[in-house]
Amino acid sequence: MRQQSVTDKVKLEEPNISHCAGGGMEPEPQQPKATGGGGHRKHLVMLERLSKRSSSSSSAAAGASSDSTSASPVEAFLTRFAAAKLAAESALSACRASSPEGDAAASLAAAAAAIDDLDRLVAESSHALPPYELRSALATAADLRAAHRAAASEIRPKKSFSFRNKSRAPKNPPQDPATVPQPQPPPPEQPKPSIDAILPGFGFRGRNGATLVKDLRVSNDKDGDFTLADLVSCEVYLKGTCRALYVHKLRDCRVFVGAVLGSVLIEDVEGCTFVMAAHQIRIHEAKATDFYLRVRSRPIIEDCSGVRFAPHALEYDGIDEDLKESGLEEETGNWANVDDFKWLRAVQSPNWCLVPEEERLQIVDISEVHEQEDDS
Repeated sequence: MRQQSVTDKVKLEEPNISHCAGGGMEPEPQQPKATGGGGHRKHLVMLERLSKRSSSSSSAAAGASSDSTSASPVEAFLTRFAAAKLAAESALSACRASSPEGDAAASLAAAAAAIDDLDRLVAESSHALPPYELRSALATAADLRAAHRAAASEIRPKKSFSFRNKSRAPKNPPQDPATVPQPQPPPPEQPKPSIDAILPGFGFRGRNGATLVKDLRVSNDKDGDFTLADLVSCEVYLKGTCRALYVHKLRDCRVFVGAVLGSVLIEDVEGCTFVMAAHQIRIHEAKATDFYLRVRSRPIIEDCSGVRFAPHALEYDGIDEDLKESGLEEETGNWANVDDFKWLRAVQSPNWCLVPEEERLQIVDISEVHEQEDDS
């Protein structure tokens, strides 16, 4: 009888032992079975809802963090651009406050350098900017360049005005007519310094029917700004790299440029051919002109007509090193992606097109073109 009771006791305890070992859980209390089943289900439903809310909020936070990460390059550019713009505006303010007899030339040069820095910043970041931000930055840079031009023209007339003041003094005595013609010489001289102030850097200016060659790799002014202005029926060959290129008022010219580290600004050209590589190219008031380009960002035209575009077609000894040094070794295909800022419709702009393949230049090799003695 004692053995049976022990065996029965073991059998009675077995369910509790197997329940703990198999499930790894504590045995459920049996009191709430009849009264607490509904409350337990409600508790599980509440936990499920809380879990869903937590997962949705975490996914939303992850999405927001990814958005902020993707927007960070643009935000970084806007911060740097605001600082560069402030520096350029401060330089222009100092420029307007300067006196023609004193530090006017230095102020103009400092303002031009600040605007160049702004241009370079836009050029370096243009490939990563949204279209709206790029257009806004380019418009700001253009406005600052126009303000610099206006400041230069405001400073220059002060000299001519001082000459008039000097000529008025002898006007009081009527017997001194020799002083009357003296104010006439200053007007023809005014455009000459204003061009240098508006278009910085060394370069070729005011030539007709000339062959102009410059090897920037051996120049004392290498990696600086280069200017081409007032050229007619000229052939221009630039080997090596320059920081920025300014082109103003060319007629019937052929221009071959190695690599530009920053931006190229082309204004008022007609009947020309340009072959060049740059990070950014802006073209204003061009007519019947062909452009053979390698460019990191999309070329921009404004107030142009009859302009055509084709891929880069220049060769000379060492050009691969120049392109690599300038970050232009890769062909992006952007030469065919032109933005016409004066054509806002969805259809193709009538102001530009691609050069037909049968009309395109073959590779132009300028290795044998050597620098000549020339006044620049």
